[in-house]
Amino acid sequence: MGGKFITLEGIDGAGKSTHLAWLERFLRDRGKEVRVTREPGGTPLGETLRGILLDHTRAMHPGTETLLMFAARREHLDKVIRPALDAGAWVVSDRFTDATFAYQGGGRGVAWEKLKILESWVQEGLQPDLTLLFDVPLEVSRERLAGVREPDRFEREQAEFFGRVREAYLRRARENPARIHIIDSTYTVTSIQKRLEEILSEYC
Repeated sequence: MGGKFITLEGIDGAGKSTHLAWLERFLRDRGKEVRVTREPGGTPLGETLRGILLDHTRAMHPGTETLLMFAARREHLDKVIRPALDAGAWVVSDRFTDATFAYQGGGRGVAWEKLKILESWVQEGLQPDLTLLFDVPLEVSRERLAGVREPDRFEREQAEFFGRVREAYLRRARENPARIHIIDSTYTVTSIQKRLEEILSEYC
């Protein structure tokens, strides 16, 4: 049985990172070879671009930001994601293209149609088999982020920005209901992981 491509999404503070290690253990316990990665990043070049994108001292045009995201993704697909899937591994990525639709599309206002063109060009038809979208109200997100660490360039944005990001994520979920499962991240960790088990049981 071949590998699967699973992505975790959500606004900053939604709690997806909390469940990443659990998801890796869950899959390994079921005998899966797992490759955990992240976006932007995942490759040496991608991590360099990540540093540029998250650096709060740098200002850039939304189009530049979008193209850098897809440039990092092109490398990620070529060097990590496709080879791992071809080898039969399960790839778990902390963010993928849904994040670009949310942050650059919803947050920055880059046209949805332009993002779809880039998505088609860069991914050549490859989409995640499953996306777990961790969703919380904005006030919960802001509380979780407060004082955790030095905020990056995106985390410094105002509430209105994250409101648009969240709405874009939910729009993306409506457009891809078979792939994207919305997880109410206001529930306890135990409850959320029980829900994740139910979803994952359909795939492994």
